[in-house]
Amino acid sequence: MPTTTQPAAQERAGLVVPTAWQRARARMGSEDPLIGWSASIGVALLALFLRLWKLGSPREFEFDETYYAKDAWSLLHHGYVQSYADDANDQILAGQTTGQWNGDPSMVVHPEVGKWLIALGEKAFGMDPFGWRVSAAVVGALMVLVMCRLVRRMTGSTLLGCTAGLLLSLDGLHFVLSRLALLDIFLAFFTLCAVTCLVNDRDWFRARLARELTEQVTSGWGPVRALLWRPWLLVGGICFGLAVGTKWTALYPLAAFGILVWLWSAGARRSFGVRWPVLRSAVVDGLPAFGYLVVVGLVVYVATWTGWLVHADEYEEHLSTTQYTTFVSGHCDGEEFLVDEKKDGEQWPSAAEPDARGIAELGQSLRSLWSYHHDVYVFHTHFLNCSSHTYASKPSGWLLLNRPVGVAADTDIQPGTRGCDAPAGSDCLRQVLLIGTPTIWWGGILALLFAVVAWVGQRDWRFGVAVVGTASTWLPWLLYDDRPIFLFYMVMTLPFVVLALTLTMGRLIGPDREPTARRTLGVIVSGSFVVLTLLNFAWFWPIFTNGLLTHAEWLNRVWFSRWI
Repeated sequence: MPTTTQPAAQERAGLVVPTAWQRARARMGSEDPLIGWSASIGVALLALFLRLWKLGSPREFEFDETYYAKDAWSLLHHGYVQSYADDANDQILAGQTTGQWNGDPSMVVHPEVGKWLIALGEKAFGMDPFGWRVSAAVVGALMVLVMCRLVRRMTGSTLLGCTAGLLLSLDGLHFVLSRLALLDIFLAFFTLCAVTCLVNDRDWFRARLARELTEQVTSGWGPVRALLWRPWLLVGGICFGLAVGTKWTALYPLAAFGILVWLWSAGARRSFGVRWPVLRSAVVDGLPAFGYLVVVGLVVYVATWTGWLVHADEYEEHLSTTQYTTFVSGHCDGEEFLVDEKKDGEQWPSAAEPDARGIAELGQSLRSLWSYHHDVYVFHTHFLNCSSHTYASKPSGWLLLNRPVGVAADTDIQPGTRGCDAPAGSDCLRQVLLIGTPTIWWGGILALLFAVVAWVGQRDWRFGVAVVGTASTWLPWLLYDDRPIFLFYMVMTLPFVVLALTLTMGRLIGPDREPTARRTLGVIVSGSFVVLTLLNFAWFWPIFTNGLLTHAEWLNRVWFSRWI
């Protein structure tokens, strides 16, 4: 297994520390591509097989599939999301997929990338449960592949990379969301792709510095023009644009990792001798990075609203006086609140203007889109205040799996019917429960605490990716705990929890290839954790996949009263 010890730790241990040139040049060619890619693809194919298994069951709209599956079908056939008939769900499940939409635009509160991806599955396989879920299954498996490759690059170990991918594939949140037509698996996928691009850019940037410099920098800024073109940052900006185009919460990791890119670039320049690297890198690296990540991301994000922009007149006519911007006041926990004040019948400014033509029409549509965004922002930040939901939970307890989400349930199946073999006086049930695999999340808490120590105390940048990723995808939710929010939002955090776990395993095993007591103990502990996670996932399999259970068997899996 290649070494996973960082230069700072090596120096403190009295080992010979490679120069900045040696480290920068070595990372780009440190793996056998055939073995690395073959193993990673194998793990991803296993994940895909598990996610496709009986994907069309249960044959119903599970949880928020009732919104996104129909929105996707409308996008596919009309170019924008239309509202639908009251009995559309029953009609669609009966095979009647036409005549269910009434032509008026629907006030959707999330961007459209994820729904377009769901629509691809519906286009290929039809408007049925398998069709609207298959895109999530494919993207979930691709996410496992990206996880393998990210950790392989960060550690130099194909074994650790595949372990990370396996752990991700065995988590219940990831598994169930990969079998549902919800948006969060797409959000998590694009965010992980973006972070992977930034890690690749870190290596690319340092290798480029090493090629450009023949000696230590004694004055000046170091290479500038040769480092303006950063292809991995460009791809990262595209991925972040698609992530934000799925859900706005991707803005937080975009900001956090944007700062980290600047600091990584400054650290690279410092290692090659540049003085005042943080300030100098802010100009020569930070500003171009802002262009690649923010400007490119913004362009991609706006482009994802093309269907909306083409039909902006429909939205101006029907939704420019939407309820989300009308006067709303009330009391919440004893405090009065005001959502927004708007005169009755007042429209968006652009909606009251005469229709423009040419480029002016695009500008008018963009201003309407801006007004629409304002309405959606009001909805997310105020409209749901003090409302409640059975499965809502506080984000402060999400790492502990405080409250899972029931997305489907078929209860009170009597003995002797539909395969139920429960004893007399009991019954059977089927359930799909959105909950993480406990070993991963509870073990992940310890790994994250160690990651903070390793990043701050030992200056291991890899643990910083886990810490920043977790903080930027989890902590912002604490600002919104006065509205219904749900545990499964943490699927965006999951890759960084898995990263912390895998890096901790690498540290336990150590860099030495020769058998030692420390290595043997590390292998035993790490291997036992992976096996325990596999068994934990298998134990929860029936409540991940709508399996038939007796009431007693179900209670054996629902460990706490808050999980019911």
